Amino acid sequence: MSTLFSLLVTSPARRVAAFAPNIVTRRVAAAPRSPQKSAFAFSPLSSSTRRWMATVEAPTTQQTADAKEKEAEPELPTNDNDEDLLKIRHSSAHVMAMAVQQVYPEAQVTIGPWIDNGFYYDFFFPETKDPETGETVEARKLSDQDLKKIKKAMDKIISKNYPITREEVSREEAKRRIEEIGEPFKLEILDSIKTEPITVYHIGDQWWDLCAGPHVEATGGLPKKAIQLQSVAGAYWRGDENREMLQRVYATAWKEPQQLKQYKKLLEEAKKRDHRVLGKKLDLFSVQEEAGGGLVFWHPKGSKIRMMIEAFWRNSHIAQGYDVVYAPHIANINLWKTSGHFDFYKDDMFDQINVEDEQYQLKPMNCPFHCLMYKDELRSYRDLPFRWAELGTVYRYERSGTLHGLMRVRGFTQDDAHIFCLPDQLEDEIVGVLELTETILSRFGFDKYDIMLSTRPEKSVGGDEIWEAATAALEGALKKKGWEYGVDEGGGAFYGPKIDLKIRDAIGRKWQCSTVQCDFNLPERFELEYVSAEGTRERPIMVHRAIFGSLERFFGILIENCAGDFPYWLAPTQLKLLPVTDAVQDFCQDIAQQAKKMGIRVEVDRGNERLAKQIRTAEQARIPIMAVVGMQEMESNTLAVRSRKLGDLGSFGVRDLLTELARCSDEAIEMTTMGEKPAPEEKEEASE
Repeated sequence: MSTLFSLLVTSPARRVAAFAPNIVTRRVAAAPRSPQKSAFAFSPLSSSTRRWMATVEAPTTQQTADAKEKEAEPELPTNDNDEDLLKIRHSSAHVMAMAVQQVYPEAQVTIGPWIDNGFYYDFFFPETKDPETGETVEARKLSDQDLKKIKKAMDKIISKNYPITREEVSREEAKRRIEEIGEPFKLEILDSIKTEPITVYHIGDQWWDLCAGPHVEATGGLPKKAIQLQSVAGAYWRGDENREMLQRVYATAWKEPQQLKQYKKLLEEAKKRDHRVLGKKLDLFSVQEEAGGGLVFWHPKGSKIRMMIEAFWRNSHIAQGYDVVYAPHIANINLWKTSGHFDFYKDDMFDQINVEDEQYQLKPMNCPFHCLMYKDELRSYRDLPFRWAELGTVYRYERSGTLHGLMRVRGFTQDDAHIFCLPDQLEDEIVGVLELTETILSRFGFDKYDIMLSTRPEKSVGGDEIWEAATAALEGALKKKGWEYGVDEGGGAFYGPKIDLKIRDAIGRKWQCSTVQCDFNLPERFELEYVSAEGTRERPIMVHRAIFGSLERFFGILIENCAGDFPYWLAPTQLKLLPVTDAVQDFCQDIAQQAKKMGIRVEVDRGNERLAKQIRTAEQARIPIMAVVGMQEMESNTLAVRSRKLGDLGSFGVRDLLTELARCSDEAIEMTTMGEKPAPEEKEEASE
């Protein structure tokens, strides 16, 4: 089915049991910036300013050591680039399931895939009978203490070095064995396997499971001290809330203990960067349960950042030949039946609204609206390509248990765009999309990407010729960019091939954001046409693409990437004036008005706290530039400036400072220009 919907509703934890060895990553280096020079009018600093500047502390020995250790640590391997690691995780999942059933024989196993940083396994614990009293015993609920018992049993299995062997059996034989051991969930899994023969993996002659592999050769190949059971969560079988509630055990596994140690440090760092915690602490956004779960309220500070993101996004698109469009938030249900979304995704759409005996639908995506706009008049081949971009808010039903801060919500704004083009324009259009993607993401500090090209699946729409041409265009665009990429054979959508791009954040985590997808389906469903040079009616190629994915999710990623310490150009407050005395309040307000006219986001502290408290409050609010204002600053029309990241920058004339700050904001760079440093203490005292 169409577009970004399948990308955004699919849990990133879901994995198929197959290894993709060809994923290649590259680093896209940001262009170096040349140092800027500027002339300023300087004046000596007041004694109160000198005392403030003296409080700036150099990094401690421990901080310096921690920074060097972080730089020295090698990048952790991934499932995508290390097949041995993937085998360890897959085999560890089997060993864990075996251990669970050894410790708690009533447990029934379901699925146990590998995930980005480890694996999980889902278990069903039925009610049991007390052998002595015959009374019903409630289903077991796993605890942290249970995880310790399971891990101990795992270590014993690993120590016995059982061989892990593969066996092929008929469907009938697999069914017979499953029924013999009384595993009903395995029967359902067997029914879902469409290929034969059925493959089974054994751990010695002690335990077996349906599995496609791959695995290590023996349990002794698993590093006990690099495996850790982490937590237990609830999960419905098949994701259906009407089915059995399972207990999901999450675990992580690595090739060696040092990697586990490094990963645990990353977890601690991720905890400090949690966007939900920082969002509240910095007053950026909230989810008001009184209004309903999964609905985001953007507070004034968060809204300022969103406005900057939107403005840069919009201007970048216009500069590359896009037109910005707007579409309604609801439409007649027949639109979604025409597009096919209602048939394929109605469970993920909100219920319909009755309007004058007709049913209307809150839009779950934007693409059908753009198709109607294209169809509004007959197009000529001379008109193409059309590039239409929209920051369109969409609404999707998510179960309350899946909601997570800004990452999984019920209402969000896609940075959506659709391109309607001729077949021979496709490659150049894809190059343009990739260049725009690089331009926008690098502005926010994301310059490490993992790129995947996904090709035609078994079931698809469109003929061989169009698929081959579109795939060649995507591949050609990647080669023109000089980007390395992996190929997921058969991993494309049924309506066309696609390119997916994951960004890496400051602590190495990968986030799926950008996607470029060819679509042969919607032009057919909506009967989109253009008149060719020969006068015939032809179907255009439609390209779906998003760069952020959604503003909400991208904002969550951005918060965690910079730990709430936004780059200067994005900071909700860029400059805070700290008055030493009430006598300079009017002077500070005048400066603030000048700054606002120049586009600088500025605040003036109320000044009813001691200077040290004002400084601490500004630091905690992650304000990048602070300026202390005393009587001498007012008399000399200067400001004593401190950067949150660089410390003391010295003294600047007011106009020169504001000009420099405006330039830094426009160019999305940090302020590094130094003002005049204060003269030595004794000389200033002598001059006084």
